[in-house]
Amino acid sequence: MSLHKRISVCLCSYNGEKYISEQIRSILRQLTADDELIISDDGSDDGTARIINEFEKNDERVRVVPGPGKGIIANINSVLRLAGGKFIFLADQDDLWEDGKVEKVLGEFLRSDASLVVHDAVLVDSDNKKVLAPSFFALKNCHQGFWKNIVKNSYIGCCMAFRREFLKDILPIPANIKMHDQWIGLVLEKKHGEYKKPVFMKDKLVRYRRHDGNQTGLSHDPVLKMVRYRIRLIKNLAKRKLI
Repeated sequence: MSLHKRISVCLCSYNGEKYISEQIRSILRQLTADDELIISDDGSDDGTARIINEFEKNDERVRVVPGPGKGIIANINSVLRLAGGKFIFLADQDDLWEDGKVEKVLGEFLRSDASLVVHDAVLVDSDNKKVLAPSFFALKNCHQGFWKNIVKNSYIGCCMAFRREFLKDILPIPANIKMHDQWIGLVLEKKHGEYKKPVFMKDKLVRYRRHDGNQTGLSHDPVLKMVRYRIRLIKNLAKRKLI
């Protein structure tokens, strides 16, 4: 780990060969020599490993590490522990970063002195040709609020960045919760300290690709399952003395 980076982009990959090259290129063209892209691959058995290893071979800003092989929450915990940048950006393997995302988000950190920044996204089809929804924020009624975001989550990992000093409060993300991004948002709603609470930017800085492999992200679980999940979430927040 280097603690002298400007930003760390943390990306967890798994069988993402179809889209990951395009996403990595959209990230790298915005990074400086003082930044890093850490890719934690959780045992892909398609062509993902070959693709990301080629990027690592040809670009010293890219670091590929093996994931723990225990699912997405464990993989995110693992990759976040490796991040040395002052600001940590989360990225999905199948989206696309709009040009200017990094500088606009960093500018918002400076302008608002926020603990965490969340920006809007455009939802597109798998080929990135058709807009399915012009605003994720409008679609999901996204905004601040601790209890609001327990009931209905606004936090979307691929659109989030936060200050590294909050890793001590975020980690470890509990293994029995469903959404790491919701956890991070809720923790920083409470643990922002000297900084302001999470800030929601209206700028649409990601093209959020919807395809067969991730369609569940916009659907709802059965009501009983949702209630049980929120009970587990609240218990974990209580253990951290956040409620």
